[in-house]
Amino acid sequence: MKAKYVNPFTDFGFKKIFGEEASKPLLIDFLNALLPQVYKIIDLTFKNTEQLGQTEDDRKAINDIYCENERGEKFIVELQKAKQNYFRERTIYYSTFPIGEQAERGEWNYQLKAVYCIGILDFKFDDYKNDAEKHEVVHTIKLKNQNGKVFYDKLTYIYLEMPNFKKTESALENRLDQWLYFIKHLEDFQHIPAIFNDEVFSKAFEKAELAKLGQAELDTYEHSLKIYRDLKGVIDTAFDEGKIEGKKEGKVEGKKEGILEIALKMKSKGLSSKDISELTGLDESEIEKL
Repeated sequence: MKAKYVNPFTDFGFKKIFGEEASKPLLIDFLNALLPQVYKIIDLTFKNTEQLGQTEDDRKAINDIYCENERGEKFIVELQKAKQNYFRERTIYYSTFPIGEQAERGEWNYQLKAVYCIGILDFKFDDYKNDAEKHEVVHTIKLKNQNGKVFYDKLTYIYLEMPNFKKTESALENRLDQWLYFIKHLEDFQHIPAIFNDEVFSKAFEKAELAKLGQAELDTYEHSLKIYRDLKGVIDTAFDEGKIEGKKEGKVEGKKEGILEIALKMKSKGLSSKDISELTGLDESEIEKL
């Protein structure tokens, strides 16, 4: 059956629903559902998603959505379509930019506004510490000391492990459940479920409806959908076979060989050297030689 709505796990679909100026009420509602009520957001301002470091040698950080609320708190919201090398490091690296940009010229007391890094993951973590973690949907990480006490509460990482969200429509309990159900099943809906009977979700479905898109947007979406499917297939297969994690033959050489093989497949699918570098950890110059 032909899809009626965009796939929100594509770059186009995700930004169409959450990353446009007209989508701001949707993003505010989603973030307020995710964060404790004490952090209720009234308004957001979208910021440039391409952040530069302090020197020309610093690497660029590209975020799906980067915004700031009325209190000056920063929010990075990223969609992660497939597993990749150094995923945690990449998230930590991105969080340094909204921290660093708060520095003021001259005398400054180092008082910082809170930074939230939110990742919507279309895959499962594979390094759980216990069985209970295998089924968790929301993972919230803060800086803590050796006794588990929060050392600094203005830097928060939240990961939504979407494959673990298995609730049916009748089992949805709160607003966050509604949003997770919407994101996970949007592409499969042929009509709007009764649970989404308010103005915010009516707007979300309107933004996501393929019939509302012009031809240029449809072409962009189809390209984005192809990249999503190709990328997810290549990356997920690589991790399942242990090629990226270095499980293949248990050797460093096997790991390197596996990464190069995956990079070559990505290149054949039309992915840019920059995207391949970000996903595999290889230098762009090395990818260009493949």
